[in-house]
Amino acid sequence: MASVSRFLVFDTSTDSLSVAVGAGGLDAAPLAQYSGVGGAQASATLIPQIQALLAHAGWRLDELDAIVFGRGPGAFTGVRTACAVAQGLAFAARPEGVPVLPLDTLWAVAEAARAALAATGQAMPHTIAAVLDARMDEVYVATYRLQAQVLTACDAPRLCRPEDLHLAVPPTAGTVLAGNAAAVYGERFDPALRALPHVQALPTATALLRLAPEALARGLAVTAAEAQPLYVRDKVAQTTAEREAIKLAQAMGGA
Repeated sequence: MASVSRFLVFDTSTDSLSVAVGAGGLDAAPLAQYSGVGGAQASATLIPQIQALLAHAGWRLDELDAIVFGRGPGAFTGVRTACAVAQGLAFAARPEGVPVLPLDTLWAVAEAARAALAATGQAMPHTIAAVLDARMDEVYVATYRLQAQVLTACDAPRLCRPEDLHLAVPPTAGTVLAGNAAAVYGERFDPALRALPHVQALPTATALLRLAPEALARGLAVTAAEAQPLYVRDKVAQTTAEREAIKLAQAMGGA
C-alpha cells in the first residue's frame, strides 16, 4: 500500500493567518486546520498553531514530506515570517532537512476560487485571474489556465495600477477574477473587467494543501537554504518579530 504524504502548510501573506496539515490533493480535506487573525499577530500565533495541529495529527516534524508556505507576493512581513519559520523548522527537523515547497500566493488564490466554483456546481472558467490588493494604490496579478481541474500559470506575478489591470487580464469570456482587489479598487477597473464574474478569495493553507502534491511531483521543492519569499516589490529589512519567529522555529525543532 502506498504511503500517504504528510504536509504542513501555512500562509501569513495577508491579514489572515491559516495553517493546515494533511495529505493534500484536490479531493482531500485537511486532517486539521486553523484560521485566524494574521498581520502583526502572525509571528506570535503561527508556531503554537503548528504545534497544535501536528499534535492533533500525531505527526512529528521529521516525518513530514514537505513544509509548504505561501511565498508571496503579499505583505512583506508576512511572507518573510512564513519563509523564516519554514526554514527554521526544515533545518531543525532532521539532519538532511525537510523539503520546503514555496508556492505562489496568487496560485493559491486561483485554487481557492476554482474550489469555490466547483463546490457550487457552476460552469468552470478557462482562465482565472488572481488579483490581490498590494496596497500603495497597486494590485498583484497573475493569470492561470484551468483545464481538467489543473491550474497552469500563464504568466509570473506582477504589479500594476488598478486602471491598467485590463492590460494584464484581457476581459474575455470564460475569464473569472479572483481575490480581494475588486472590493478595494473595483470602481477603478476597466468596465469590461467589472462585468466579468468575480470570486472573493484569499491565499489559504487549505488551497496550498490541495496544490502541494502536484507541486512536489513537479519538482518545485527546494532545500531550506534555497527557500525565498517572492516580493515583486523591493524587499525591506527583517523585523524583530521575524527574527524571534526564526528562533522559536529552531527551538521547536530541537525540542
